Amino acid sequence: MIRAKPSPMRRLRNAALVCVTVAGVTAANAPVVADAANYAWTEYERRQADYQAQHGFWETVELPEEYRLSAVHAALLHTGKVLLIAGSGNNAARFEAGTFSSVLWDPVTGEVEEIPTPEDLFCAGHAYLPNGNLLIAGGTQEYEQLEEQVDRAAGVLSLTNDHDQPLTLPAGTEFVSGRLMYRSTEDVTLPAAHRMADGSAMGGVGEVWIEAEGTGDEYVMDEARKFGVRGLTGDHMGQVHAEAGTVTKEKQNFQGLDASYEFDVATSTYRRTGRLDEPRWYPTLINLQDGRILAVSGLDEYGRVLPGDNEIYDPGSRTWTDQPELFRYFPTYPALFRLADGQRVFYSGSNTGYGPADEGRQPGIWDLSDNSWVDVPGLEDPEYNETSSSFFLAPVQDQRVGIVGGGLVGDSDEATARFNVVDLSRDDPRYEPAPDHPSPARYINAVTLPDDTTLLTGGSGGYRGNGESDLHLTTMYDPDSHTLHEAAPNQVGRNYHATALLLPDGRVMTMGSDPLFANAEGTKSGTFDTRLEIYSPPYLFAGDRPELTDAPEEVDRGGSFAVEADGAVTEARLLRPSAVTHQTDTEQRSVALDVAPGRGGSYELTVPAEEGLTPAGWYMLVVLDDRNVPSPARWVHVG
Repeated sequence: MIRAKPSPMRRLRNAALVCVTVAGVTAANAPVVADAANYAWTEYERRQADYQAQHGFWETVELPEEYRLSAVHAALLHTGKVLLIAGSGNNAARFEAGTFSSVLWDPVTGEVEEIPTPEDLFCAGHAYLPNGNLLIAGGTQEYEQLEEQVDRAAGVLSLTNDHDQPLTLPAGTEFVSGRLMYRSTEDVTLPAAHRMADGSAMGGVGEVWIEAEGTGDEYVMDEARKFGVRGLTGDHMGQVHAEAGTVTKEKQNFQGLDASYEFDVATSTYRRTGRLDEPRWYPTLINLQDGRILAVSGLDEYGRVLPGDNEIYDPGSRTWTDQPELFRYFPTYPALFRLADGQRVFYSGSNTGYGPADEGRQPGIWDLSDNSWVDVPGLEDPEYNETSSSFFLAPVQDQRVGIVGGGLVGDSDEATARFNVVDLSRDDPRYEPAPDHPSPARYINAVTLPDDTTLLTGGSGGYRGNGESDLHLTTMYDPDSHTLHEAAPNQVGRNYHATALLLPDGRVMTMGSDPLFANAEGTKSGTFDTRLEIYSPPYLFAGDRPELTDAPEEVDRGGSFAVEADGAVTEARLLRPSAVTHQTDTEQRSVALDVAPGRGGSYELTVPAEEGLTPAGWYMLVVLDDRNVPSPARWVHVG
């Protein structure tokens, strides 16, 4: 395995240009001058028409200063606007101040609108509802405390109430073990004890976070211990039991939030829904065939990886319900893809952040009808799946998924260039090698384009760009030939907390980057990059594009509809808009439509009948000509 290095400077290609640039400059400044000449040549080259027609073009966009934010989440709405969500934006000071931010950006007009953000939706999950609203669930209840920041032993206390009446213990309740005292940091309500169907008694259980009264190491407990509860009165005395597994001064993880909101596209507001059954930080949300949303994984309210507690959102009642029959464990932000049959979900192995290295890492197919599981073998470098990128190859009818890059579990600076593809339409699917990415990389963003290629951009060789290892590297993957092609390199380095998505006009937006350090030595703290960068693919430099002049706004799955277009049409695609964070985008898919010529510039397009290919919601409709050049998109709703 190769540890990634910073990408080398572009080789100077025009001696005459270099000579002109460096004339009259002293030898002492030669390295600086060479860099300047190199930059000048790169700027000259990337603006040439021939270069753009082959490699595309990047341009940097700055939001107005008052709207710049650490956008960790990005979602393209069916209005064509992009919702950028920061929440507290990985900034503990903003979290403590309750400063949570979102903006709505129009990529056509450049207009920006600030959206009042009710809670810290930083590191939530999201998925589209059939009506086009975005469901956002989870977020941050408390920031992490590194080991050097923890001065008091703390941990989770398990409580049991054996009385037939419920009990609320307020924050500050005292718990004792021997001569040591601890206090709870929150209220906790314990349900009443009850009788089971077999007649046995079952106490009401709950959990609460406790902190030591003092700072000494004597408060640390490495094994389970029982506690007494102070302040109990009446019949509850002697009926409440407390026990802690461990109480430590170790690092305390981020704590999950039970927030849940629908972002209402029509009013540009967050609408509160019922709360999550389980608080979640770093969850994944996927849509189901009846318009409901499944939430899996995440850290709970005490920073523990949920052991397999999954739940479903009902958009009718706007409530969440626990799904014990779908109990299954995944590391945080697992990359999940619902397959054509609508019942099975593929876990690619990609994930981000938390969970043991030896659990839940095996790719496989999860059948939601009976909670069964089938391993998918063959993945190269399987220990390098953290911060890798996964995506459906286009079109989605092929049922192929790619996985590229990734690193070891935790904050390792090792990464892989591994690129594998699996064909899930086979009876015995297994990963097969594709061409390696040009560099080992974490945090690559993958965006599927209307011409069926996938743009792979950004990333870094080291953890969060350590050692100035950001990759100014963009490639195009062709799923038909299984080849990677060089594209214009991104100008802005993108590592942790970067996002990318396809815009309706065929361009790609990238944003965000959250390096730990601002220098190679790791002595200067990094800052979140708030610049947007827009990529124009080569097809935007191919001359006239076809254009959809008329199309219905509502189409039926399995049905046909007529469109009119300027220019010959040979292909058509429905592109589901992205809702992406941490390289996790469960929405992105490109659906091929059957095309039949009609009369006088009209065409008949047919939508596949399988709901698993085309979940209900809004899509970008694009037609392509015989050069594989796509039209600008029109929005259509699939019922």
